Amino acid sequence: MTERSKFTNIDDYIAAASPDVKPILEAIRKLIQASVPNAQETISYQMPAFKLRRTFIYFAAFKQHIGIYPPVKNDEALINELLPFSNEKGNLKFPLNQPIPYELIGRVAAALAKA
Repeated sequence: MTERSKFTNIDDYIAAASPDVKPILEAIRKLIQASVPNAQETISYQMPAFKLRRTFIYFAAFKQHIGIYPPVKNDEALINELLPFSNEKGNLKFPLNQPIPYELIGRVAAALAKA
């Protein structure tokens, strides 16, 4: 993806991703749709995002990882489970050279939608 890309929807974002990352992004998209069925897709900060009353989750592809934002704040057990993937601000970083924990990402989406 180029830094100058301007995405208008999640399909555009995924289409611009590298071929090896496209299925991961599509799987995350479907997970969020399944975890929060009433959520609407959007692009915010040039990243795929979902909203209900507000935008509650963003995800993005980078060279070596998938990022999920914002951090989970109100579920201590889930926060502890996410520690291996959390940066200093609590945002999540899933390395592309490791298996993506899709079930965990689905739980993150549900927790963020409730917050």
